Amino acid sequence: MVALTRREQREQTRERLLDGAMMALVEHGYAGTTTQRIQERVGVSRGALLHHFGSKAELFAAAVHHIADLRIENIRAVANLAGDGPDALRKIAFAIHEALSGPAFQAAMELWTASRTDHELRAALLPAERRLGRALREVFDQAARIDDPQTARVEFESLLAMLRGLELVRLMRQDDALAVAVIEQWLARFDREQH
Repeated sequence: MVALTRREQREQTRERLLDGAMMALVEHGYAGTTTQRIQERVGVSRGALLHHFGSKAELFAAAVHHIADLRIENIRAVANLAGDGPDALRKIAFAIHEALSGPAFQAAMELWTASRTDHELRAALLPAERRLGRALREVFDQAARIDDPQTARVEFESLLAMLRGLELVRLMRQDDALAVAVIEQWLARFDREQH
């Protein structure tokens, strides 16, 4: 077993803190996520947390970007596998659905809601969400191949709104078959309108 360098150890601790913050947001919500809970979850001292993040706001700002990076990494990996064949948009739509679900999305929803009244959090959240939006739009445009920019924008935004809504509904009732049927219907409508 190779020993980690100090830099690698620091980076590993930082990653664990960011992952811990994300999961604490999912489990306890924004209001219930404290630095103490994150420390306990990750198993680090107060000093170790403060070494990486001087305040809760700084930790959440870093967590916002960490969550966006995880979601971007996910969607780009699927986009690389989707190719540009006739099934590419279907693969991308389901990949975006995957990126807009699960713990990273649930943590992001907590942060979005809190950012409505927390202007410092909103300032940290906007650049990360814009970066995520650009990455999602890029893979969508590559698969959808819509010539008219306005039509492309409306189709992309309608897909995102639908997928976000499906995830919100899923939190209240587990019905993955319905989500698949809704996405398939969106794809069928898209195909009819584009051809």
